Amino acid sequence: MAEISARRRIWGWWFFDWASQPYHTLLVTFVFGPFFAGVAAEFFLAEGLSPQAAGARAQSVWSLCLTITGLLIGLGAPIMGALADTQGRRMPWIVGFSIMYVAGSAALWWTMPDGSNMWWMLLAFGFGFVGAEYALIFINSQLPSLGDEQQVGEISGSGFAFGYLGGLVSLVIMLLFFVEQGSGKTLIGLDPAFGLMNATDKEGTRFVGPLTAVWYLVFMIPYFLWVRDVRTPRIDAGFSGAMRLLRKSVANLKHRTSLLTYLGSSMFYRDALNGLYGFGGVYAKLVLNWELTMIGIFGIVGVISAAAFSWLGGKLDKRLGPKPVIIMAIWALIIVCTVIVGMSRDQIFGIPLPEGSTLPDIVFFGCGVLIGGMGGTLQAASRTLMARHTDPIAPTESFGLYGLSGRATAFLAPALIGVATTITQSARLGIAPVILLFLTGLIMLRWVSAKGDKETWSVSPH
Repeated sequence: MAEISARRRIWGWWFFDWASQPYHTLLVTFVFGPFFAGVAAEFFLAEGLSPQAAGARAQSVWSLCLTITGLLIGLGAPIMGALADTQGRRMPWIVGFSIMYVAGSAALWWTMPDGSNMWWMLLAFGFGFVGAEYALIFINSQLPSLGDEQQVGEISGSGFAFGYLGGLVSLVIMLLFFVEQGSGKTLIGLDPAFGLMNATDKEGTRFVGPLTAVWYLVFMIPYFLWVRDVRTPRIDAGFSGAMRLLRKSVANLKHRTSLLTYLGSSMFYRDALNGLYGFGGVYAKLVLNWELTMIGIFGIVGVISAAAFSWLGGKLDKRLGPKPVIIMAIWALIIVCTVIVGMSRDQIFGIPLPEGSTLPDIVFFGCGVLIGGMGGTLQAASRTLMARHTDPIAPTESFGLYGLSGRATAFLAPALIGVATTITQSARLGIAPVILLFLTGLIMLRWVSAKGDKETWSVSPH
């Protein structure tokens, strides 16, 4: 078999981002998440709750789903990474978690608009989401093998940009050909494709699940054709060996202050970002009363911004290093969150607006540009900074710890949002805890070395 070139291997690795991004773009943020929030709100409204209370309950249910999946991902991530490193192989794990991704997303077709099976659909969503996040751990662990320290920042940023473009294309397809407006037609006045014309059952919107599954199956082909395992020695096969490796790695953190602090910092700010992603579309639906097509257009703006800023952020990362880029992105997102919490349909920071004012819509679109752009930049630069802290002896296990830091408290943002929403009975004020999480992560970055801590590898006991 002809040897696969380094350039083709990088492109194959990028195609995972292209293939997997729709789970986040279509399901978590811009189509299924808001659709489910609307379904749940109508369900609770039919049970006799007031419109505001029904919206708050719907947001609380969505937060419960993200809380539980976050716990599963956080607890399992480092164990999965350690198991892969003890066996020296990653590809079988990627295949297995890809199956979860496809099965979970495809099952969302059966979401009933009356909310009668919403708990089963949340289970399907969570099953696929866990698969997507576990697969990402193994994909991220391949980054250090794709280039040297100066190259990986640009490779990471370009990968995120390429992935966001995939999310953009899939979102445009959904809006133009499937998602129904109130008239039963799509955004360009067509009947939903493939004869999905039962507007009452929202067949076009529900097709978001199968589309996400098929998209992944098709666009993972370049990845599996062009990316091969960089085999590492089998350290100590089996679950007990993986646990020994994991315990040793965690114990070694006391010798790696920069890595330990970075894992803590990213734990909070990435949790905040995931919370913002998970509830941005829900906020638009429950607070601003947007239709799904409007949320989709908002998503297009955000994804274009994410792609552009991720690419530019990769260039800036290459020039300045990842840490300054991370700090800039967090500050921008703190400002955005403050604006979101201070705004509703009829006021901004307590200043009343005329009835029917479009100013909240315009401001939230501007927030969408920054959420997409700074969020993409933050994720790409964070992956680069982790690569600077990655132990080459056990790269998957190292990124398993990174996955743990990103998901160990993944329940925290949804849980805090759920608690704040329940206490205030306001979907708008429920977003406020995200600001505190961003600030905590930002403060902890002060003790993180911009160059990583490679010098400690030789002195840390392995």
